Amino acid sequence: MIISHKTYSRIGLLGNPSDGFGGKTIAVQVRDFWTSVTFWESPRLEIMRHPVFDPFVFDSLEDLRNIAHEDGYYGGTRLLYASCKHFYDYCQNSNIPLRKANFTLQYDTNIPRQVGLGGSSAIVVSTLKCLMDFYGVGEEQIPKPVQPQLALAVERDELEIQAGLQDRVAQIYGGMVYMDFDPEHMREHAHGRYEKLPVSLLPPLYLAYIPYSTVASGRAHNLVRYRYNEGDAEVIAAMKQFAEFAEAGREALETGDFNTLGELMDQNFDLRRRIYGDEVIGKRNLEMVEIARSFALPAKFTGSGGAIVGIFEDEDQLPEVEKAFKERGYYFRRVEPTEEKQ
Repeated sequence: MIISHKTYSRIGLLGNPSDGFGGKTIAVQVRDFWTSVTFWESPRLEIMRHPVFDPFVFDSLEDLRNIAHEDGYYGGTRLLYASCKHFYDYCQNSNIPLRKANFTLQYDTNIPRQVGLGGSSAIVVSTLKCLMDFYGVGEEQIPKPVQPQLALAVERDELEIQAGLQDRVAQIYGGMVYMDFDPEHMREHAHGRYEKLPVSLLPPLYLAYIPYSTVASGRAHNLVRYRYNEGDAEVIAAMKQFAEFAEAGREALETGDFNTLGELMDQNFDLRRRIYGDEVIGKRNLEMVEIARSFALPAKFTGSGGAIVGIFEDEDQLPEVEKAFKERGYYFRRVEPTEEKQ
């Protein structure tokens, strides 16, 4: 028996980072980037290292240094390990019986690392889906609205990685999702309100990103989260505004008002820049936004930094835009939304 799940990259369109602050957000999956996890039954339980992303053999010390510089020190293995451990604990604590069986698992991915495209969450979500299928655990035992919380707990509780629900909701529900993390609803139900929106509502999307980043995306939230928890009026007002961007963005999508949608994306980034500051935003992120705006293209972060997303109308404009990004050392491409869950 072979079980495999593919999870696509997530792009935050509006509201980011409200997912971690009791707000609202819209996110969509794109088929261009994905992670797959594959299980098969075996005598012993084995987690296989990825030959590229979890290397322990190098051609030289210089090669080791270059890989560490470009990819950082954290591959996917720890995410697989933590996913398996947390799934077992959850099932034990929830009185969900698991059959006596072992497996071997491996993963593959082409999601750019640590640039806010949901790469880590994609590994976790794919692993949890495989575990549920392998052990025959369905939505009756772990309802779909609860699954994003389970995926988040793998990183937050097991690995102490700062993260929010947005990525996991989009990747578990698939397609484009409007999310409302109303605190009262969260307290009562332990999950937010999640509503699928048709990806056909979207205009064409572009993506630009830094070739690599060795800074984990979750670190960007730490100071702002502290200020929010301390009742900082400026941050609380900003999070309310982010949620309003998501509400207005949904209306713009449903009415086909792409001019307003683009304006909201720009406002979303400008507010984030004001709250987080240029030092946290970073010179290269600011440069990507400046390049996009020099072509009158809206731009905002896809997540916590390292990649930007925007909309466009003129397909003939893209080669010139791509050239401008490449000349400054960035990747640029049109991306395709997907309704697929796996």
